[in-house]
Amino acid sequence: MPELLKELHASVVKINCNPNGNFAHNPEPLDDNLTELKNTVIKEKADLGIALDPDVDRLVFVCENGVLFGEENTIVACSDYVLSKTKGSTVSNMSSSMSLELIAEKHDCKYYSSKVGEINVVEKMKEVNAIIGGEGNGGVIYPESHYGRDALVGIVLFLTHLSELEIKVSELLNLYPKFYMIKDKINLKDNFDFDELKKKIKKQYKDQEIDDRDGVKIKYKESWLHIRKSNTEPIIRIYTEAKSEIGCKKIIDNFKKLIN
Repeated sequence: MPELLKELHASVVKINCNPNGNFAHNPEPLDDNLTELKNTVIKEKADLGIALDPDVDRLVFVCENGVLFGEENTIVACSDYVLSKTKGSTVSNMSSSMSLELIAEKHDCKYYSSKVGEINVVEKMKEVNAIIGGEGNGGVIYPESHYGRDALVGIVLFLTHLSELEIKVSELLNLYPKFYMIKDKINLKDNFDFDELKKKIKKQYKDQEIDDRDGVKIKYKESWLHIRKSNTEPIIRIYTEAKSEIGCKKIIDNFKKLIN
């Protein structure tokens, strides 16, 4: 990554870039793990900060004021740039922000969702001939390069978008829809019947739009709730997005009451 940035004529301050397998912190590029990066952006008066995960398929930015750009907004910004140049469809998984759909609408383009998982996103992209897609965890998939999440590609798209607009990263963030997302989970007992829960959810939320391709997703006008049973752990993963943190917590609390 530093070599790519130098090729793009960027000035680079490196943090924890020695690839020896010893991580200075939890390597997942989430807000709580990026304190050093956020502080360094402010200290160095940098235009932005960049964080990756160990296999370089998740990409997260930090604004010049030390505020996280948000992993959900990585694919939104990159898609905004690509769709401004070339009209086409875009894809993200069912647990990703609804912001991408709004960006696609802004450019008079189609948006499609897929089941969770990179391979499912890729298969849907091929099916609808999407020109860009990805996942809300900061994963950008750009078929012009290859069908896989790639932070290097995302970097180039994002920086080109930023330089053409000639604005700060915080100003770019303010151009996009404002949503709040909570990712939670519930531990299950060994004999828990998830299929029975799905039936109850469909009955409980029968007045809402329901998508049961991958767990159950309940859609409201400006919010949603997605419940999936983990394939590897005895847990239910809960994702919700709304216009406010209070709205998210209300949706999750109502669901947990149903579970109990």
